[in-house]
Amino acid sequence: MTSAAGSTVLDIQNVNLTFPDGQSRVTALDDVSLRLDRGEIAAITGPSGSGKSSLLAVASTLIRPDSGHVYLRTGGEATDLATLGRRDASELRRTSIGIVFQQSNLVSSLTALEQLEVMAHLGQSVFTSRARRKAAKAKAMDLLDAVGLADHSGKRPGQLSGGQRQRVNLARALMNDPQLLVVDEPTSALDQERGAAVMDLIIGVVREHNAATLLVTHDRGHLHRMDNVYRVVDGSLTVDREVFAA
Repeated sequence: MTSAAGSTVLDIQNVNLTFPDGQSRVTALDDVSLRLDRGEIAAITGPSGSGKSSLLAVASTLIRPDSGHVYLRTGGEATDLATLGRRDASELRRTSIGIVFQQSNLVSSLTALEQLEVMAHLGQSVFTSRARRKAAKAKAMDLLDAVGLADHSGKRPGQLSGGQRQRVNLARALMNDPQLLVVDEPTSALDQERGAAVMDLIIGVVREHNAATLLVTHDRGHLHRMDNVYRVVDGSLTVDREVFAA
């Protein structure tokens, strides 16, 4: 097995992905390769339907590619995500990958604090120790504080604004200290001011937590702050050099 070296967290090699379209198949990803280091933020841009979300889905084990390799380093070794079964993929997402969807997908009956706490207990015994519960609560409060929502920890999603819900979503994705964070259009449902605030927050929190981050966005105003910018067109990935040309 080939593994990523050095500080590389994600190493996508020659990935192809197609979907059925009647009696033929349509290409979503065409021989895509990408490497992402710890603490690096790479933005993915491109027109709607070009394959951006498919790339995130492959990187986060939500979709298995037709061919190619997707290596994720979670310690001393790299695991090829393209070979994982559903159970192993689900376990890896729980422990090593944070996902921030376009919509917050918060549980309506849980408070902001509880949204994060439950992440720490997934896959654990029903009889979680008091010390573990206390540690999870403290960590959840620290993350809510980091995203500016410590004073809203007791509120449920229906009591929060769209921007606040997305902040909870980000904090929840970081609860288990993921090696890889994938973020899909986090500002698409927000106005310009709230969207800019959420993007500022994402960049700041990711830098602090040193997570390797893939971020799909249409907001070109923040691209100059990314470490790398890629563009997907018709399933093909290229470096977007125009962003740093000036």
